[in-house]
Amino acid sequence: MTDNKLINLVNISKSYGDTIVLDDLNLYIRENEFLTLLGPSGCGKTTTLRILGGFETPNQGKVIFQGKDISKLAPNERPLNTVFQKYALFNHMTISENIAFGLKIKKKSKEYIKDKIKYALKLVNLEGFENRMPDSLSGGQQQRIAIARAIVNEPKVLLLDEPLGALDLKLRQDMQYELIRLKNELGITFVYVTHDQEEALTMSDTIVVMNQGYIQQIGSPEDIYNEPTNAFVADFIGDSNIIPSIMVDDKLVNILGANFPCVDTGFGKNKPVDVVIRPEDIDLVMPEEGIIRGVVTSLIFKGVHYEMDVMANGREWLVHSTDLSPVGSEVGIWVDPFDIQIMNKPESEDEEAAEIVE
Repeated sequence: MTDNKLINLVNISKSYGDTIVLDDLNLYIRENEFLTLLGPSGCGKTTTLRILGGFETPNQGKVIFQGKDISKLAPNERPLNTVFQKYALFNHMTISENIAFGLKIKKKSKEYIKDKIKYALKLVNLEGFENRMPDSLSGGQQQRIAIARAIVNEPKVLLLDEPLGALDLKLRQDMQYELIRLKNELGITFVYVTHDQEEALTMSDTIVVMNQGYIQQIGSPEDIYNEPTNAFVADFIGDSNIIPSIMVDDKLVNILGANFPCVDTGFGKNKPVDVVIRPEDIDLVMPEEGIIRGVVTSLIFKGVHYEMDVMANGREWLVHSTDLSPVGSEVGIWVDPFDIQIMNKPESEDEEAAEIVE
């Protein structure tokens, strides 16, 4: 990928009293990228976004935008616009007046403002809503107006702080596709904050997984899901079987007393590791055909697949399969070597939290 860095966050740290929220965070954001900050509550993702937008000041570090330090600029002086979870529409103003608010402050002409309102409403599929009041709109429509209000200011970057959190599931899914469409049509950079892994996987070009003020992993949705760097990422993104194991040698790992072929090398001999196996990557076969044997202990039909627990070698294995194995049946467990992900075992919890991947 070409070096088209738009924003550089350099050595950003932020504390509230004795609580460290961000600890020497470094991150760059490319032009026309949909980048998602993903992690649990309190991981520092919203603080990162607020520092980007100018709503928080870091204790140390710089926000570099196109080579210029904008760390001390007020929010309205930055080429960025923010869309919050609470839409912050003015209830006493019409939709047109809400969208025009920022343009009037910039003293744009009436004709310019009129054209921009028309363009923005068409972009968010709400043509004809000019004279409606915000309280007459659904949650999804209000969110679109909040986005339209940001778009008319022609920001280089749109910051979105859990903007779909207040919507129901169907609306949220619809808005995910709307945001992808808008990003592609507008050609601007989106920085998106969420704790919802599905949102992140669906919409992002790049996902930044955060925990305890540190970046855990940066990568494409496919990389994050298929090649998690550590147990935290594996556990946070999708369902996983995370099993303490022993790396016997290159391409061979001992899981719960049984040797499984894998493709990883360079971990040394007889070294403790963590193994990640996604539930959809486990094949249930005839007992004699598996690497180990187990018994199905529970079964739930999930629509697109069956979710099963299999007790094997003293551990419950989570399995997703389109083939049904009844509760009580004996099965073999087989995993393709390419589907076994080996991870170094951290020395301590602090080391695990602080593991930063460039």
